[in-house]
Amino acid sequence: MLKRTTTTDDLEIMKEIKRNNTKKQEAVQALEKNDRLSWEEDGIVYVEGRIYVPNNKKLKEKILQENYDSVDIGHPGQQ
Repeated sequence: MLKRTTTTDDLEIMKEIKRNNTKKQEAVQALEKNDRLSWEEDGIVYVEGRIYVPNNKKLKEKILQENYDSVDIGHPGQQ
């Protein structure tokens, strides 16, 4: 299994998530449960251990590009 290292782009994505911290009702409800499955840390919301990504098209596209366009990580295309 390959371990992915944190890159400058990853840090920029985390900063962007913090700047766009609008939370949908589902994230707010998860945080209100106080069941230790959801929490907020350093301006980032985690829901069941996963980072909650705000509904921001540019941010989501950037995350997809970072994780799927890289030759060593993602999809190499049809060829």
